[in-house]
Order: sequence, then C-alpha cells, then structure tokens
Amino acid sequence: MEPLGSSSSCSACPTDIARPLSEPVRRPRKGFRTSLETETVMERNLLVIGATGKTGRHTAELLLQRGHHVRALVRRVDERSERLAGLGAQIVEGDVLDLNSLAEATKGVDALYFTYPILPGLMDATANVALAAEEHGVQAIVNMSQISARRDSASNAARQHWVAERVLDRFPVAVTHIRPTFFAQWLIDTWADGTGELRLPFADGRHAPIAESDQARVIAAILEDPAPHAGKIYLLYGPVELDHYEIAEKMSQALGRQVTYVPISLDEFRTILESRGASEHLIQHLLAVAVDYRNGIFAGTNDVVKKIGGTDPLDVESFVAQNRAAFDLHTA
Repeated sequence: MEPLGSSSSCSACPTDIARPLSEPVRRPRKGFRTSLETETVMERNLLVIGATGKTGRHTAELLLQRGHHVRALVRRVDERSERLAGLGAQIVEGDVLDLNSLAEATKGVDALYFTYPILPGLMDATANVALAAEEHGVQAIVNMSQISARRDSASNAARQHWVAERVLDRFPVAVTHIRPTFFAQWLIDTWADGTGELRLPFADGRHAPIAESDQARVIAAILEDPAPHAGKIYLLYGPVELDHYEIAEKMSQALGRQVTYVPISLDEFRTILESRGASEHLIQHLLAVAVDYRNGIFAGTNDVVKKIGGTDPLDVESFVAQNRAAFDLHTA
C-alpha cells in the first residue's frame, strides 16, 4: 500500500524533452533483459502516471536509464518533476480525473503505469485511464493495487481497488495488477516524530516490508515486455517476513540507536492520524487494514521481485542504510 503522496503539455518544460511521442521508436537495444529469456528490448514510449510519487519516480528514473522515452504525468510542476525533466523525461501537467488531459497524455504511448493515492476518486480515475488507453491504442497497463484489495474488504479504498481491477480487466488492453504489502517507506513515515518509537496498532502481525525501488524494477520489467504478464496479479513482498518487534530490532542495528515497537489500540491510532491531518477517507482505510494486518492479510513472501525485477529485494537493514539521511532528519 502506497503512502499519501496525477490540461495540457507543460509550457515550462525544456523544448528538447517536450517533443511529441506520437511516432514510436523501434530500434533494438542490447545490454539488458526484459525477462530471463529476452536478449534484446525495443525502445518504448511509456507513460508514468504519478511520476513524482513513491513508485512512480523510481519507475520513471529506471526506464530513462534503460533508454526508453518516458512521459511523466504530474499534477503540478515542481522540483521533483524538474529533476525528471533533467534526466530526459517529457513532463506533462495533467490529472487522471480530467479525461481530456489524460487522453492527450496517452497519445503515442505503448504502455503506462497507473497509481493513485489513498484519496477519493479512484473509480473515476480508473475509468478515465481505461478509456484513454483504449482510445489511443495503448497496449498495456500496469496497475498499482494493494494486497488488501478484495470485494468484502472493510476498507472503502481497498474495496475500490478490487473493483478498479475488475474494471480494467474488461477493457481490450493487456493489464497487470500489482498488490504490494506495506511499503518500507512506512518506517520513515512512522519515525517522523523522532521519538524512537514505532507506535502502530499491528499487535504481533507480520509482513515483509518492500522498498519502492524494488517495486519499480517489477513495474519497469512488465512495461518493457507486457505480454507474459497480461492478466496476472502479482503479490509483492520484501525478502523477510517480520513482526514489528523484529523490525524495530533491525532498525536499531542499522541506525545505531534504540528503536522500540509500541503496540497501540485502534482508537489511539485514529487520534495520531487525526493529529497529523489525515483525511477521514485515509483514516477509515488505515484502521480497516490494521485489522487485516493482525489477521495475516499482509503476511507472506515470494520470489516475484527476483524473477521479474531481476534482483533480490532489499531487506529492512539495507533499506534503512540506504535511507539513513531521511531517518537522521527526524532524529530527536
């Protein structure tokens, strides 16, 4: 599940990267694989929706590194989008809730990545993405869902993700859904008060935290070679399943200071979320998935990141080490 964090073309974008993508490039490139069997990959025209978000940024950067033409749909131009522009992305300012701007962004695109924050509007956004993709001949969609997505979920957002999956499945586009467990980024978000405590309502439930960068490797590989993954739902996990007592211990070792997990009630968790200004939509979702977490919905491991993304996923210690600056920023 991704933490909180997609008019016309951006007039502020450099002219050398704002060229249209209406003429797909089809030159073979050597040197990396889209799967274990593929020796070459074609340069593709790819759209990343929410390109300045958690998984979107990593996906856009990875695709650019691999030589693809990346169009980044963002809600506003800022330092994050300017950084992507500097790497070679075509920045388009628009909104998935605005069908016209979204349709414009999909012109000439081979495949796209769709992610939407935990906010109202997911169903409208999904319908717009599906319609725009069909209208402009987009060949494939990688859809960010969540591991708690199911028809009978108590979370409004998780239930909507399940419905959104079914909506996309009914369009004549190759669709792949990814359902990650809790992001490792949550460790940074929870740490932000600088107390050294992880105050969460997860009891002794377990999961294998997964880094955004590892999810991006899976997303990028599917966008490069969608056919083998069409119609699939992939659960994404980190390498080691832990409870939060064990997570706190791993963080303590990586940070060189004491980190303590403090189980709290759902009521206290609501109070914390309200104090942080979370919307009722987000609060309702997080309280419901906290119960799911206790019931084992987020638990498990697999080898999907390795098989599709090509590398072993980061463990908690490695994630903390790579993001040490973010943790130090909030150290009391």
